[in-house]
Amino acid sequence: MKKLINLPENFEKEMLEGITAAHKGKVKLLEANDRVLVSEYPAIEGKVGIVTGGGSGHLPVFLGYVGQGLLDACAVGNVFASPSAQTMADAIRAADRGNGVLCLYGNYGGDCLNFDMACEIADMEDIETKTVLVADDVASSPQETSEKRRGVAGMVYAFKIAGAAAESGMTLEEVAEVTQRALCSIRTMGVAMTPCIVPRVGEPGFSIAEDEIEIGMGIHGEKGISVEKMMTADAVAEKILRAIEDDMPLLPGDEISVMINGLGGTPLEEQYIVYRAVDHILKERGIDIVMPHIGEFATSMEMAGISVTIFKLDEETKKLLQKTARSPFYTNYNK
Repeated sequence: MKKLINLPENFEKEMLEGITAAHKGKVKLLEANDRVLVSEYPAIEGKVGIVTGGGSGHLPVFLGYVGQGLLDACAVGNVFASPSAQTMADAIRAADRGNGVLCLYGNYGGDCLNFDMACEIADMEDIETKTVLVADDVASSPQETSEKRRGVAGMVYAFKIAGAAAESGMTLEEVAEVTQRALCSIRTMGVAMTPCIVPRVGEPGFSIAEDEIEIGMGIHGEKGISVEKMMTADAVAEKILRAIEDDMPLLPGDEISVMINGLGGTPLEEQYIVYRAVDHILKERGIDIVMPHIGEFATSMEMAGISVTIFKLDEETKKLLQKTARSPFYTNYNK
C-alpha cells in the first residue's frame, strides 16, 4: 500500500480535520460528535432539513455535498462502512429546524438498518422524518427487482433536487415527493479498470487483469455483470447508454442531464472523451442535454473507471436542478 496517510486507523479523523480546517465558516463538525459534518452556510428559517450518511472513501460523496441548497448534515462512517445509528440521529437533530428532516441515502444494508433506528430515535424526540432511498445502479439488479439496486452517483442529483426543494420552502412531504420522482428518472452504470485499497486492509479488495474492464462494478468493488477485454471510450459510452436505455427509454425531444463521474483514478481528460461520445450519440437522436456534470462526484478511493448517470427531467426537476447551490465541493450558479 502506497498512500499519503499517517496511521490507517486515523484516516477518517484526519481527513475530516483537514476538510474543516480548509473550509472554515462553510462546514464544521459537531462538538458532541466529530463524525457529523454540518453546514454553516446561510439557510432560510424553518426550512426542511436534508441529511445523508455513509462510509468514507467516496469523496465528494457523501459529506462533500453539505452546504447551501444541498445537504444540511452528513453522518460519516469509516471507509466503506456505515455510520452508527447514534451518529445518524445526531445528524438528524443538527439538521432539524422545526419542520422535519428528509433522510436521503444509498440503498445499502447497514445504512438502511442504522437510519431506520435513527429515525425511531428522532420520532421519540418529536422530530418528523421521511426517508428516500437512492437505488440508481441498473447493473446491480434487473428492473423487476429494482428495489434491490445500489445507490451510486445518481444520489448527487438527488441531493441537488432535495436541497433546492427545501430551499424553495416546500414541506417535508413535498420535498420527499419531488426527490422520489426525480430518482424514478435517474439511472447509472459504471465500469472499473483497476481496484482500490481500503487503508485499514492495506491490499486491493479485488483484481482486474491489465487488458480487462469490469462492466457494472459497484463503488465498493461489488461484482459487475461481465468482465470484457479493454475497449475504447466510444465503445464504453455506447455500452453504458444501451444498458441504461434498456431500463429507461429516451425519446427525441427529451431533456436530460448527464453525469460523467470519475471513480477516483481516471484523468479528467478521459472523462471528457467519454462525454464527447455520449453527447454525440444523444444529440444525434434529438435528445437535449441540460447542465452536464463532468468530474469526480462519487469516487471509490483510487479506483480507475467511470460511471454515466442519465437524469430525465420534467419542468419542475429542471428548475430545481438549475437553482443555485454551494458547498466546498460543488457550486452551481446556473440560471
